[in-house]
Amino acid sequence: MKWKGFTSFAVVSSIMVVTGGCATQGVVKSDASLASQSPATTQSRQDAGKVPPVPATPEAAPQPATGKQPATATKLEPIANAAELKAAMEKIYFNFDSSALSPQARESLVRNSEIMKRNPSATVRIEGNCDERGSDEYNLALGEQRAKEAMKYLTTLGIPAERLTVISYGKEKPVATGHDESSWAANRRDDFVLVRH
Repeated sequence: MKWKGFTSFAVVSSIMVVTGGCATQGVVKSDASLASQSPATTQSRQDAGKVPPVPATPEAAPQPATGKQPATATKLEPIANAAELKAAMEKIYFNFDSSALSPQARESLVRNSEIMKRNPSATVRIEGNCDERGSDEYNLALGEQRAKEAMKYLTTLGIPAERLTVISYGKEKPVATGHDESSWAANRRDDFVLVRH
């Protein structure tokens, strides 16, 4: 009988050790499962209700509010200063005895049209000019034709004709006073003058 009681005691002790070990193992598993959670999950549980820190990386940091939208190719800010607007308008140049627009002249006119589109209240006078060779009458007519060609091209680019006027100065307003090809080339031009901003 004593032996039977000892066996029962041993069985009960073994069960307690086994179940106690399982309980301890279960706690360990529970701690291990917490340790395996991502740091962000653990941190969010600990910092519930706190303001998150500002990211340290410069690309993720919030940008200061400037109140201005970023400039794009389709939406550019108008030029507020009349002097800057006048300076931004590009002259165009012509070959001898010609009013045909060169590729470079067309490129300049495209840029001028973009400036005018950004400044819809601006009106511009196109002034045709010639070099010193030829009669006054001939150069006045040629200067007018040069100004009209520029005006026509600007209207095809979307600038309303009522925002443009033309005038010819012929050879009356040279920018270069020499009597050589480089001076003559500088004088065969259209100027774009801001009339109203």
